[in-house]
Amino acid sequence: MAVVIVGTLDTKAEEIGFARDVIVAQGVDVHLVDTGVMDDPKIEPDTSASEVAEAGGTTLEALRESSDRGEAVRTMGEGAAAVAVRLYEEGVLDGILGLGGSGNTSIATAAMRALPVGVPKLMISTVASGDTEPYVGIKDVAMMYSVADIEGLNQLSRRVIANGALAIVGMATNEPDVEVEERPTIAITMFGVTTPCVQTAREYLEAEGYETIVFHATGTGGRAMESLIEEGIVDGVLDVTTTEWADQHVGGILGAGENRLEAAADAGIPQVVSTGALDMVNFGPRDSVPEAFEGRQFHVHNPQVTLMRTTAEETAEIGTIIAEKLNAATGPTALALPLGGVSMIGVEGEDFYDPVADNALFDALREHLNDSVELLELDTDINDERFALAIAEKLDAYMRAAGAGPT
Repeated sequence: MAVVIVGTLDTKAEEIGFARDVIVAQGVDVHLVDTGVMDDPKIEPDTSASEVAEAGGTTLEALRESSDRGEAVRTMGEGAAAVAVRLYEEGVLDGILGLGGSGNTSIATAAMRALPVGVPKLMISTVASGDTEPYVGIKDVAMMYSVADIEGLNQLSRRVIANGALAIVGMATNEPDVEVEERPTIAITMFGVTTPCVQTAREYLEAEGYETIVFHATGTGGRAMESLIEEGIVDGVLDVTTTEWADQHVGGILGAGENRLEAAADAGIPQVVSTGALDMVNFGPRDSVPEAFEGRQFHVHNPQVTLMRTTAEETAEIGTIIAEKLNAATGPTALALPLGGVSMIGVEGEDFYDPVADNALFDALREHLNDSVELLELDTDINDERFALAIAEKLDAYMRAAGAGPT
Protein backbone atom coordinates (compact mmCIF):
# COMPACT_ATOMS: atom_id res chain seq x y z
CA MET A 1 0.00 0.00 0.00
CA ALA A 2 1.55 3.31 -1.06
CA VAL A 3 0.58 6.94 -1.46
CA VAL A 4 2.30 9.01 -4.11
CA ILE A 5 3.03 12.62 -3.18
CA VAL A 6 3.61 15.05 -6.03
CA GLY A 7 5.41 18.26 -5.09
CA THR A 8 8.27 20.67 -5.63
CA LEU A 9 11.02 19.35 -3.39
CA ASP A 10 13.21 22.38 -4.05
CA THR A 11 10.75 24.84 -2.47
CA LYS A 12 8.24 22.78 -0.43
CA ALA A 13 10.42 20.00 0.96
CA GLU A 14 9.67 20.80 4.60
CA GLU A 15 5.93 20.67 4.11
CA ILE A 16 6.02 17.60 1.85
CA GLY A 17 8.37 15.84 4.25
CA PHE A 18 5.92 16.51 7.07
CA ALA A 19 3.04 15.03 5.05
CA ARG A 20 5.21 12.01 4.23
CA ASP A 21 6.01 11.43 7.89
CA VAL A 22 2.33 11.59 8.88
CA ILE A 23 1.47 8.99 6.24
CA VAL A 24 4.40 6.68 7.08
CA ALA A 25 3.39 6.82 10.75
CA GLN A 26 0.11 5.20 9.68
CA GLY A 27 1.99 2.24 8.24
CA VAL A 28 1.64 3.32 4.61
CA ASP A 29 4.55 3.67 2.21
CA VAL A 30 5.18 6.95 0.38
CA HIS A 31 6.58 7.49 -3.09
CA LEU A 32 7.82 11.07 -3.59
CA VAL A 33 7.62 12.54 -7.09
CA ASP A 34 9.70 15.71 -7.42
CA THR A 35 8.31 18.39 -9.74
CA GLY A 36 10.69 21.18 -8.72
CA VAL A 37 12.51 22.87 -11.59
CA MET A 38 14.38 25.76 -10.00
CA ASP A 39 16.87 23.96 -7.75
CA ASP A 40 18.03 20.60 -6.44
CA PRO A 41 15.65 18.76 -4.08
CA LYS A 42 16.12 19.29 -0.36
CA ILE A 43 14.92 15.77 0.42
CA GLU A 44 15.51 12.66 -1.67
CA PRO A 45 12.73 11.82 -4.14
CA ASP A 46 11.76 8.39 -5.40
CA THR A 47 11.09 9.82 -8.85
CA SER A 48 13.36 12.74 -9.68
CA ALA A 49 12.47 15.98 -11.41
CA SER A 50 14.74 14.89 -14.25
CA GLU A 51 12.62 11.77 -14.76
CA VAL A 52 9.44 13.83 -14.68
CA ALA A 53 10.83 16.30 -17.24
CA GLU A 54 11.87 13.45 -19.53
CA ALA A 55 8.43 11.90 -19.23
CA GLY A 56 7.11 15.30 -20.33
CA GLY A 57 9.27 15.24 -23.44
CA THR A 58 12.22 17.43 -22.49
CA THR A 59 15.08 17.68 -19.99
CA LEU A 60 15.36 19.37 -16.63
CA GLU A 61 18.35 21.33 -17.92
CA ALA A 62 16.30 22.73 -20.80
CA LEU A 63 13.53 23.83 -18.44
CA ARG A 64 16.03 25.51 -16.15
CA GLU A 65 17.63 27.38 -19.03
CA SER A 66 14.26 28.64 -20.22
CA SER A 67 12.60 31.63 -18.61
CA ASP A 68 9.12 30.42 -19.59
CA ARG A 69 7.56 29.37 -16.29
CA GLY A 70 4.23 28.54 -17.92
CA GLU A 71 5.91 26.11 -20.29
CA ALA A 72 7.79 24.51 -17.39
CA VAL A 73 4.54 23.98 -15.45
CA ARG A 74 2.81 22.52 -18.51
CA THR A 75 5.70 20.16 -19.27
CA MET A 76 6.10 18.97 -15.69
CA GLY A 77 2.34 18.43 -15.54
CA GLU A 78 2.48 16.19 -18.59
CA GLY A 79 5.46 14.36 -17.14
CA ALA A 80 3.82 13.93 -13.74
CA ALA A 81 0.72 12.53 -15.46
CA ALA A 82 2.81 9.97 -17.34
CA VAL A 83 4.67 9.01 -14.16
CA ALA A 84 1.43 8.66 -12.16
CA VAL A 85 -0.10 6.37 -14.77
CA ARG A 86 3.04 4.23 -14.82
CA LEU A 87 3.13 3.95 -11.03
CA TYR A 88 -0.55 3.05 -10.96
CA GLU A 89 -0.11 0.37 -13.60
CA GLU A 90 2.88 -1.01 -11.66
CA GLY A 91 0.78 -1.24 -8.49
CA VAL A 92 2.82 1.39 -6.66
CA LEU A 93 0.05 4.02 -6.45
CA ASP A 94 -2.98 3.42 -4.22
CA GLY A 95 -3.69 7.11 -3.66
CA ILE A 96 -2.17 10.42 -4.72
CA LEU A 97 -1.60 13.59 -2.71
CA GLY A 98 -0.41 17.01 -3.84
CA LEU A 99 0.27 20.23 -2.01
CA GLY A 100 1.33 23.62 -3.19
CA GLY A 101 0.37 26.91 -4.77
CA SER A 102 -1.03 27.47 -8.23
CA GLY A 103 2.02 26.03 -9.99
CA ASN A 104 2.18 22.65 -8.29
CA THR A 105 -1.62 22.53 -8.11
CA SER A 106 -1.60 22.63 -11.89
CA ILE A 107 1.12 19.97 -12.08
CA ALA A 108 -0.21 17.58 -9.43
CA THR A 109 -3.82 17.73 -10.58
CA ALA A 110 -2.69 16.99 -14.14
CA ALA A 111 -1.29 13.75 -12.71
CA MET A 112 -4.55 13.12 -10.83
CA ARG A 113 -6.73 13.68 -13.90
CA ALA A 114 -4.69 11.06 -15.78
CA LEU A 115 -5.78 8.38 -13.31
CA PRO A 116 -9.05 6.43 -13.43
CA VAL A 117 -12.12 7.53 -11.50
CA GLY A 118 -12.09 5.84 -8.10
CA VAL A 119 -8.38 6.19 -7.41
CA PRO A 120 -8.12 8.44 -4.30
CA LYS A 121 -6.94 11.93 -5.25
CA LEU A 122 -6.44 14.88 -2.86
CA MET A 123 -4.90 18.28 -3.55
CA ILE A 124 -4.07 20.62 -0.65
CA SER A 125 -3.92 23.96 -2.40
CA THR A 126 -3.88 27.70 -1.90
CA VAL A 127 -6.31 28.06 -4.81
CA ALA A 128 -8.89 25.49 -3.67
CA SER A 129 -11.39 28.14 -2.57
CA GLY A 130 -11.58 29.69 -6.05
CA ASP A 131 -12.50 28.34 -9.46
CA THR A 132 -11.36 24.72 -9.30
CA GLU A 133 -12.73 23.55 -12.66
CA PRO A 134 -9.34 23.85 -14.46
CA TYR A 135 -7.79 21.59 -11.82
CA VAL A 136 -10.59 19.08 -11.26
CA GLY A 137 -11.76 18.76 -14.86
CA ILE A 138 -13.93 15.66 -15.20
CA LYS A 139 -12.24 13.50 -12.56
CA ASP A 140 -12.91 12.89 -8.86
CA VAL A 141 -10.19 15.20 -7.57
CA ALA A 142 -10.77 16.41 -3.99
CA MET A 143 -9.53 19.96 -3.39
CA MET A 144 -8.67 21.05 0.16
CA TYR A 145 -8.02 24.73 0.88
CA SER A 146 -4.74 25.27 2.71
CA VAL A 147 -6.07 28.51 4.34
CA ALA A 148 -2.55 29.93 4.74
CA ASP A 149 0.13 29.73 2.07
CA ILE A 150 2.14 26.53 2.02
CA GLU A 151 5.33 28.21 3.12
CA GLY A 152 6.86 26.77 6.26
CA LEU A 153 5.32 24.78 9.08
CA ASN A 154 3.28 26.42 11.83
CA GLN A 155 0.36 25.50 14.06
CA LEU A 156 -2.11 26.11 11.24
CA SER A 157 -0.28 24.47 8.33
CA ARG A 158 0.69 21.42 10.41
CA ARG A 159 -2.95 20.71 11.20
CA VAL A 160 -4.21 21.29 7.66
CA ILE A 161 -1.46 19.19 6.05
CA ALA A 162 -1.84 16.44 8.65
CA ASN A 163 -5.59 16.31 8.05
CA GLY A 164 -4.99 16.01 4.33
CA ALA A 165 -2.36 13.30 4.80
CA LEU A 166 -4.66 11.31 7.09
CA ALA A 167 -7.53 11.76 4.63
CA ILE A 168 -5.58 10.25 1.73
CA VAL A 169 -4.47 7.39 4.00
CA GLY A 170 -8.10 6.73 4.92
CA MET A 171 -9.19 6.72 1.29
CA ALA A 172 -6.29 4.56 0.12
CA THR A 173 -6.42 1.93 2.86
CA ASN A 174 -10.14 1.40 3.28
CA GLU A 175 -12.32 -0.48 0.84
CA PRO A 176 -15.82 1.03 0.88
CA ASP A 177 -18.41 -1.36 2.27
CA VAL A 178 -20.58 -0.99 -0.80
CA GLU A 179 -22.44 -3.84 -2.42
CA VAL A 180 -21.47 -4.01 -6.08
CA GLU A 181 -23.61 -5.89 -8.57
CA GLU A 182 -22.37 -6.77 -12.03
CA ARG A 183 -25.11 -5.22 -14.12
CA PRO A 184 -25.06 -3.54 -17.54
CA THR A 185 -24.42 0.17 -17.07
CA ILE A 186 -26.48 2.88 -18.76
CA ALA A 187 -25.33 6.52 -18.87
CA ILE A 188 -28.13 9.11 -18.84
CA THR A 189 -27.93 12.89 -19.27
CA MET A 190 -30.21 15.18 -17.27
CA PHE A 191 -30.95 18.85 -16.67
CA GLY A 192 -33.39 20.35 -14.20
CA VAL A 193 -35.90 20.88 -17.00
CA THR A 194 -35.70 17.23 -18.14
CA THR A 195 -35.70 15.66 -14.67
CA PRO A 196 -39.17 14.01 -14.82
CA CYS A 197 -38.24 12.23 -18.06
CA VAL A 198 -34.96 10.97 -16.65
CA GLN A 199 -36.50 9.83 -13.39
CA THR A 200 -39.15 7.75 -15.18
CA ALA A 201 -36.67 6.27 -17.65
CA ARG A 202 -34.14 5.52 -14.92
CA GLU A 203 -36.69 3.74 -12.76
CA TYR A 204 -37.78 1.62 -15.71
CA LEU A 205 -34.23 0.63 -16.67
CA GLU A 206 -33.23 -0.19 -13.10
CA ALA A 207 -36.33 -2.35 -12.70
CA GLU A 208 -35.23 -4.21 -15.85
CA GLY A 209 -31.84 -4.97 -14.26
CA TYR A 210 -29.59 -2.14 -15.41
CA GLU A 211 -27.34 0.11 -13.37
CA THR A 212 -27.69 3.77 -14.30
CA ILE A 213 -25.30 6.68 -13.97
CA VAL A 214 -26.90 10.11 -14.41
CA PHE A 215 -24.76 13.02 -15.64
CA HIS A 216 -25.76 16.65 -15.18
CA ALA A 217 -25.48 18.19 -18.65
CA THR A 218 -23.43 21.18 -17.53
CA GLY A 219 -20.43 20.83 -19.82
CA THR A 220 -18.25 18.94 -17.39
CA GLY A 221 -21.04 16.38 -17.04
CA GLY A 222 -21.11 15.67 -20.73
CA ARG A 223 -17.33 15.50 -20.94
CA ALA A 224 -17.24 13.12 -17.97
CA MET A 225 -19.76 10.83 -19.62
CA GLU A 226 -17.84 10.82 -22.90
CA SER A 227 -14.64 9.97 -21.00
CA LEU A 228 -16.23 7.05 -19.15
CA ILE A 229 -17.64 5.71 -22.41
CA GLU A 230 -14.14 5.81 -23.87
CA GLU A 231 -12.84 3.93 -20.82
CA GLY A 232 -15.36 1.15 -21.45
CA ILE A 233 -17.28 1.67 -18.21
CA VAL A 234 -20.59 2.37 -19.97
CA ASP A 235 -22.55 -0.28 -21.92
CA GLY A 236 -25.32 1.91 -23.32
CA VAL A 237 -26.41 5.55 -23.43
CA LEU A 238 -29.73 7.28 -22.94
CA ASP A 239 -28.71 10.79 -24.01
CA VAL A 240 -31.92 12.55 -23.08
CA THR A 241 -30.38 15.99 -22.63
CA THR A 242 -28.14 17.25 -25.43
CA THR A 243 -28.44 20.88 -24.32
CA GLU A 244 -24.66 21.27 -24.12
CA TRP A 245 -24.65 21.59 -27.91
CA ALA A 246 -26.78 24.74 -27.62
CA ASP A 247 -24.17 26.32 -25.37
CA GLN A 248 -21.32 25.03 -27.50
CA HIS A 249 -22.78 26.39 -30.72
CA VAL A 250 -24.33 29.65 -29.57
CA GLY A 251 -21.79 30.70 -26.95
CA GLY A 252 -23.16 29.81 -23.53
CA ILE A 253 -21.13 28.76 -20.52
CA LEU A 254 -21.98 25.04 -20.45
CA GLY A 255 -20.55 23.75 -23.71
CA ALA A 256 -19.02 20.27 -23.59
CA GLY A 257 -16.66 20.63 -26.53
CA GLU A 258 -16.79 19.74 -30.21
CA ASN A 259 -16.46 16.00 -29.47
CA ARG A 260 -19.74 15.70 -27.58
CA LEU A 261 -21.84 12.79 -28.97
CA GLU A 262 -18.81 11.05 -30.45
CA ALA A 263 -17.75 8.53 -27.78
CA ALA A 264 -20.79 6.26 -27.97
CA ALA A 265 -20.78 6.53 -31.76
CA ASP A 266 -17.13 5.47 -31.92
CA ALA A 267 -17.53 2.71 -29.33
CA GLY A 268 -20.46 1.17 -31.17
CA ILE A 269 -22.56 0.80 -28.04
CA PRO A 270 -26.36 1.14 -28.16
CA GLN A 271 -27.63 4.68 -27.75
CA VAL A 272 -30.94 6.51 -27.78
CA VAL A 273 -30.53 10.27 -28.13
CA SER A 274 -33.06 13.06 -27.71
CA THR A 275 -33.22 16.84 -27.91
CA GLY A 276 -33.57 17.72 -24.23
CA ALA A 277 -33.21 21.43 -23.39
CA LEU A 278 -31.96 22.45 -26.82
CA ASP A 279 -34.36 25.37 -26.43
CA MET A 280 -31.94 27.14 -24.09
CA VAL A 281 -28.45 28.58 -23.74
CA ASN A 282 -26.99 29.01 -20.26
CA PHE A 283 -25.34 32.06 -18.72
CA GLY A 284 -24.58 33.18 -15.19
CA PRO A 285 -26.37 36.08 -13.44
CA ARG A 286 -28.50 38.27 -15.73
CA ASP A 287 -25.91 41.03 -15.83
CA SER A 288 -23.25 38.57 -17.03
CA VAL A 289 -24.99 37.93 -20.37
CA PRO A 290 -22.84 39.33 -23.19
CA GLU A 291 -24.16 42.54 -24.77
CA ALA A 292 -24.32 40.80 -28.14
CA PHE A 293 -27.37 38.91 -26.90
CA GLU A 294 -29.36 41.88 -25.64
CA GLY A 295 -32.89 41.90 -26.99
CA ARG A 296 -33.18 38.11 -26.88
CA GLN A 297 -35.73 36.19 -24.83
CA PHE A 298 -34.48 35.28 -21.33
CA HIS A 299 -35.68 33.25 -18.39
CA VAL A 300 -34.04 33.87 -15.00
CA HIS A 301 -33.82 30.37 -13.58
CA ASN A 302 -32.30 31.63 -10.31
CA PRO A 303 -29.97 34.51 -9.33
CA GLN A 304 -26.96 32.56 -10.60
CA VAL A 305 -28.44 31.10 -13.81
CA THR A 306 -29.97 32.93 -16.76
CA LEU A 307 -31.40 31.00 -19.71
CA MET A 308 -31.70 32.38 -23.25
CA ARG A 309 -34.13 30.93 -25.80
CA THR A 310 -32.49 29.53 -28.93
CA THR A 311 -33.77 30.91 -32.23
CA ALA A 312 -35.06 28.93 -35.21
CA GLU A 313 -31.83 29.63 -37.08
CA GLU A 314 -29.74 28.36 -34.17
CA THR A 315 -31.82 25.24 -33.59
CA ALA A 316 -31.62 24.34 -37.29
CA GLU A 317 -27.84 24.61 -37.14
CA ILE A 318 -27.69 22.55 -33.94
CA GLY A 319 -29.94 19.91 -35.49
CA THR A 320 -27.57 19.60 -38.44
CA ILE A 321 -24.60 19.12 -36.12
CA ILE A 322 -26.34 16.46 -34.03
CA ALA A 323 -27.46 14.57 -37.14
CA GLU A 324 -23.89 14.48 -38.42
CA LYS A 325 -22.65 13.13 -35.08
CA LEU A 326 -25.28 10.39 -34.99
CA ASN A 327 -24.71 9.45 -38.62
CA ALA A 328 -21.18 8.43 -37.66
CA ALA A 329 -22.42 5.88 -35.09
CA THR A 330 -21.15 2.34 -35.50
CA GLY A 331 -23.70 0.79 -33.16
CA PRO A 332 -27.51 0.74 -32.89
CA THR A 333 -28.71 4.34 -32.61
CA ALA A 334 -32.10 6.02 -32.35
CA LEU A 335 -33.07 9.68 -32.23
CA ALA A 336 -36.27 10.47 -30.33
CA LEU A 337 -38.13 13.72 -30.99
CA PRO A 338 -40.62 15.04 -28.38
CA LEU A 339 -42.83 17.09 -30.71
CA GLY A 340 -44.66 18.76 -27.83
CA GLY A 341 -41.61 20.46 -26.35
CA VAL A 342 -38.00 19.73 -25.46
CA SER A 343 -37.97 21.03 -21.89
CA MET A 344 -40.15 21.80 -18.91
CA ILE A 345 -40.31 25.49 -19.89
CA GLY A 346 -40.64 24.81 -23.63
CA VAL A 347 -44.21 23.54 -23.56
CA GLU A 348 -47.35 25.49 -24.35
CA GLY A 349 -48.00 28.19 -21.75
CA GLU A 350 -44.37 28.37 -20.58
CA ASP A 351 -41.71 31.01 -21.28
CA PHE A 352 -39.78 29.16 -23.97
CA TYR A 353 -42.69 27.73 -25.92
CA ASP A 354 -41.73 28.37 -29.55
CA PRO A 355 -43.07 25.83 -32.10
CA VAL A 356 -41.25 27.61 -34.94
CA ALA A 357 -37.84 27.14 -33.32
CA ASP A 358 -38.67 23.56 -32.29
CA ASN A 359 -39.83 22.66 -35.77
CA ALA A 360 -36.67 24.14 -37.26
CA LEU A 361 -34.71 21.77 -35.02
CA PHE A 362 -36.84 18.75 -35.90
CA ASP A 363 -36.80 19.54 -39.64
CA ALA A 364 -33.01 19.83 -39.70
CA LEU A 365 -32.66 16.53 -37.92
CA ARG A 366 -35.08 14.81 -40.30
CA GLU A 367 -33.33 16.27 -43.33
CA HIS A 368 -29.77 15.38 -42.38
CA LEU A 369 -30.22 12.09 -40.54
CA ASN A 370 -29.13 8.94 -42.38
CA ASP A 371 -31.32 5.87 -42.65
CA SER A 372 -28.89 4.08 -40.33
CA VAL A 373 -30.31 6.08 -37.41
CA GLU A 374 -33.80 5.06 -36.30
CA LEU A 375 -36.09 8.06 -35.96
CA LEU A 376 -38.79 8.06 -33.26
CA GLU A 377 -41.35 10.88 -33.20
CA LEU A 378 -43.85 11.21 -30.37
CA ASP A 379 -46.64 13.78 -30.02
CA THR A 380 -45.74 14.47 -26.40
CA ASP A 381 -43.35 16.75 -24.59
CA ILE A 382 -40.08 15.35 -23.32
CA ASN A 383 -41.25 14.97 -19.72
CA ASP A 384 -44.39 13.03 -20.58
CA GLU A 385 -44.31 9.54 -19.08
CA ARG A 386 -45.09 8.02 -22.47
CA PHE A 387 -42.01 9.59 -24.01
CA ALA A 388 -39.74 8.54 -21.13
CA LEU A 389 -40.94 4.94 -21.29
CA ALA A 390 -40.69 4.81 -25.08
CA ILE A 391 -37.01 5.82 -25.12
CA ALA A 392 -36.16 3.55 -22.19
CA GLU A 393 -37.88 0.59 -23.85
CA LYS A 394 -36.10 1.29 -27.14
CA LEU A 395 -32.69 1.32 -25.44
CA ASP A 396 -33.54 -1.87 -23.55
CA ALA A 397 -34.45 -3.54 -26.85
CA TYR A 398 -31.17 -2.41 -28.43
CA MET A 399 -29.19 -3.68 -25.45
CA ARG A 400 -30.81 -7.10 -25.46
CA ALA A 401 -30.48 -7.46 -29.23
CA ALA A 402 -26.77 -6.68 -28.90
CA GLY A 403 -26.35 -9.27 -26.16
CA ALA A 404 -25.55 -6.53 -23.65
CA GLY A 405 -28.77 -6.61 -21.64
CA PRO A 406 -29.36 -8.05 -18.19
CA THR A 407 -29.08 -11.81 -17.80
